[in-house]
Amino acid sequence: MRAGDSESSYLPPASDSAWSPLPRGWVPPPSTAPPGTGHRDPAPERPADSGTAPGHEARPIPGQRPAPGNGTTTGPRPAAPANSPVPPASAGAPAPFAPPPATGTPDSHPAWSPVPPDFSASAGPDPALSWSAPLVPGGAPGATRPVVSFAEPEGFGEPVRQGMGARQRAVVAAACVVLGLGLIGGAVTGSWLVGGSADAAERTSYATAGGLWHNVPVDDLFPRTVDGQGAGPGGADRTWTRIGVAPDGDCADALDPLLRTALAPVGCRRLLRATYTDATQSYVTTVGLLFTTADATAMRALDARFTKEGLAKRDDLMPRPYAVKGTVAAGFGAKQRASWTISVLTDAPVVVYTVSGWADGRAVDTPQPAAEATASGATTAPGQAGLGHEAQGLADRVERGLRRTAASPPPEQSR
Repeated sequence: MRAGDSESSYLPPASDSAWSPLPRGWVPPPSTAPPGTGHRDPAPERPADSGTAPGHEARPIPGQRPAPGNGTTTGPRPAAPANSPVPPASAGAPAPFAPPPATGTPDSHPAWSPVPPDFSASAGPDPALSWSAPLVPGGAPGATRPVVSFAEPEGFGEPVRQGMGARQRAVVAAACVVLGLGLIGGAVTGSWLVGGSADAAERTSYATAGGLWHNVPVDDLFPRTVDGQGAGPGGADRTWTRIGVAPDGDCADALDPLLRTALAPVGCRRLLRATYTDATQSYVTTVGLLFTTADATAMRALDARFTKEGLAKRDDLMPRPYAVKGTVAAGFGAKQRASWTISVLTDAPVVVYTVSGWADGRAVDTPQPAAEATASGATTAPGQAGLGHEAQGLADRVERGLRRTAASPPPEQSR
């Protein structure tokens, strides 16, 4: 305590539980307070073996709950050194605090810190806060808890709901039946319309192709020049030039008897023929369009027979060439035939065929069908010379032109 400070400026701690030891030799000043102010003289020093000194009863630490049953504080109490004086306790004293050190002297005692509360021995959750606790003393537990129920909407009794549900189900079922029948009927009708349209278009195209022999110019069926890109051996390009067109006629003199017999089921309405030569005039090729009198069913049956029996590969069914006088094809006869093709169309009443040979008139002992002469590794003379490519390439181009013309025929005109 510094000189000049009054005694009333110092308040001793309420208990020794939070007392920090003071410097050795410190003596509290004599009391000068008048009687009745609550100030008591310092108690005599407590012997080491005695119990709790008067005025130093255990008091609860602020912020700490009392232990159940005894009303005393819990937790460890800081032990004071044996040689430190016991400060007096005053009634109604404020919370304990550490006195400031004397001015000009070093602070030799440790800093004061309150004892942290210890809740390890405190009681558990308050039962009064439980949901099962009654709100009113003496009430049953849980009596005041809210009750949740799922109620039905007002105005919808059981008999009414059942009646409405039955009628609604009947209406929905009837609507489903009507809708299903409508969908099925629409699908059937649409399929019939689409199928009918497709069938009608097919019949129209088929009939149009059957009349091309007298409805379109000859140049549309047999162009003066045919471009065959990639049609030659190894994908080489070819160009064919028309050198003559035979008068249209029947099949009596244009086909061998055996081939006429094979084609008899579809009939022969008209036969158109033209002969072409390549750019070097080394080869000559005759292409024929045989217009039949058969319908699509008969044409499909004939095509299936040719495919199944391999009639297009038989050398005794080779078509005859058309020799054009005064041209490189003047000597193109039956013995000069080297390779050939026969294709029975199913989308048009037409049989397309070709036959090729050398332009110099040389005879061929072993002709070979184009399908074999164009195969990789063919060693025959027609195959190595490319005559199979001549026959197959020209037949493909003329056939494509026929289909294009049938799809969009020009105005009708006689030949």
